[in-house]
Amino acid sequence: MAQAANSSSTSNDADANKVTMDKITSLAKRRGFVFQSSEIYGGQSGAWDYGPLGIELKNRIQRFWWKEMTQLHDNIVGLDAAILMHPRVWEASGHVANFTDPLVDCKKCKQRFRADLIDEVKLAAKQCPECGGELTDTRKFNLMFKTNIGPVDDGSGLIYLRPETAQGIYVNYKNVVQSNRMKIPFGIAQVGKAFRNEIVTKNFIFRTCEFEQMEMQYFVKPGDDEAAFNYWREQRWAYYDKLGINMEKLRWHQHGEGELAHYAKDAYDIEYEFPMGWKELEGVHNRTDFDLKRHQEYSTKDLQYIDQENNNDRYVPYIVETSAGLTRQMLMVLCDAYAEEKVADKGNDDDWRTVLRFHPELAPITVAVLPLMKKDGLAELAREVRQQLAADFATDYDQAGAIGRRYRRQDEAGTPFCVTIDYDSKEDQTVTVRERDSMEQSRVAIKDLETWIRQKIKAYKRP
Repeated sequence: MAQAANSSSTSNDADANKVTMDKITSLAKRRGFVFQSSEIYGGQSGAWDYGPLGIELKNRIQRFWWKEMTQLHDNIVGLDAAILMHPRVWEASGHVANFTDPLVDCKKCKQRFRADLIDEVKLAAKQCPECGGELTDTRKFNLMFKTNIGPVDDGSGLIYLRPETAQGIYVNYKNVVQSNRMKIPFGIAQVGKAFRNEIVTKNFIFRTCEFEQMEMQYFVKPGDDEAAFNYWREQRWAYYDKLGINMEKLRWHQHGEGELAHYAKDAYDIEYEFPMGWKELEGVHNRTDFDLKRHQEYSTKDLQYIDQENNNDRYVPYIVETSAGLTRQMLMVLCDAYAEEKVADKGNDDDWRTVLRFHPELAPITVAVLPLMKKDGLAELAREVRQQLAADFATDYDQAGAIGRRYRRQDEAGTPFCVTIDYDSKEDQTVTVRERDSMEQSRVAIKDLETWIRQKIKAYKRP
């Protein structure tokens, strides 16, 4: 009976400490990762602000991706295209005519739903998935934000906020080839804002009206596209392992015949098991020559590639696309790193900590410097140590409260290393370094701190 009771208690602990979106949202606000946009005015639906820790985490994920795509691939270059583009771009791409969501409203509870996400039986019966009330007929809604450019708002200055970053790459592809002497196969990478008039926004920062994309368009000779497609599927899967993500929470989803976009020859999504279930994280698509041919048609400009190494052969390249959401990756990193665990620092079995186990290269704060006391010169020495580390690492300084409480605050922020300055530090010029994941403590000479931390980061393995 005692064993059964203990098993039940363990099960209850596991359920109580399960990662939920409410816990992620609460921690994100409490520790300054993400705030509701315009919160003092009641908030703006589908929009979020990234606080001091949030912008650092987001920037680090972006830099990790950028290094992976450009620095580690010598045939990929970068681009930063304008958000505002000629409206004909979106006619050529098909967004003006086809970029729509099928929507239904409930006549009873007044909620709005995407029809393609409702159970087919309930949709056929026009039954609301929330309250069981009657649904309206399905209607299409274009997701592009419209605005006006110029002094007169008479419709002649109609322009759109871009709903994706890919088109900026396509219309610049010939410029990049000519200015940088690029030879096929080659890629163009871009990180930038995109805007979609999402009527149904939910699950925190997963689906929003304003977001950032990390995309790479890879240009290949027709006939070489399938090999390139398989190559980039392997590359993109390996990226998440480097990022320190639990690979058991990732899976592939191939688009079936009914799911394939009109431009796609083949498409796979990498899905992550978020607290709300399996959701798309990134797509790898074989877009064929659809995009460049459309822009060639609408602009009347020749977008063929001239293969000078192959008898000046001319052709419109095929494109293999990797498209990831930066803000979705940030949410994935938060969910994947989050843990609640029982610790025994004080000999108390009921002592719990919340910890974010970020890869050290992603952590918003790499090293926190903590003087044991504010007096007797410890604070001054601690500030000197922080200054020594600040040139190479993101640092924090905290002298308020008991040392155990300060460790807990840094655990919640995901800080991999805490350096404690004590009275011995004044005598022997050593410090105590506490590691976030194992909570192990090591004595390290101040002069060796940078090297010690770099070695730990380089050898980091997900616990």
